[in-house]
Amino acid sequence: MATLSLRLWSDADLPLLRQANTPEMTEHLNGPETEQQLIARHERYLRHVASGESRLFVIVEDEHPVGSIGYWRTVWREEPAFETGWFVLPEAQGRGIASAALAAVVPDARAHRDGRRMLIACPGVDNPASNGVCRRNGFTLVGTFTETFREKALTMNEWVLDLVAPEGSGTAPA
Repeated sequence: MATLSLRLWSDADLPLLRQANTPEMTEHLNGPETEQQLIARHERYLRHVASGESRLFVIVEDEHPVGSIGYWRTVWREEPAFETGWFVLPEAQGRGIASAALAAVVPDARAHRDGRRMLIACPGVDNPASNGVCRRNGFTLVGTFTETFREKALTMNEWVLDLVAPEGSGTAPA
């Protein structure tokens, strides 16, 4: 049986971003980034992990990086919140890795919530895999919105998990 773990993002993880920067992996994100954008994102991840502004992890399966997951500070409906996002490389998809990683991140977000009540996720409406990850982890679908992402319109579902509610309740504010 495979062993899944999370470790904080490090300087050595830029190749993982490059592996995920393909048309296939970014089809639900309006396409790949440039090399300069990838480097800037990697440097931002390192700064945010060091400052505690974000908790960004590499998903490791049997000692091999297979994806990334994390959460960062945001404002949701005028309240401080965390937003989460993830990716799993194609060769590791379809085995529940993203769901298991999100299940591991939720308690971490609860432990570091610093007064934040909500964890939100905003996968594209046309991304059934990521929407399923939200559903399987007790998030509640509360809406849909469209905004510009990578210079194009992107319509996303708005999933919410109450970090204060008892685990497994999946409640969202009314």
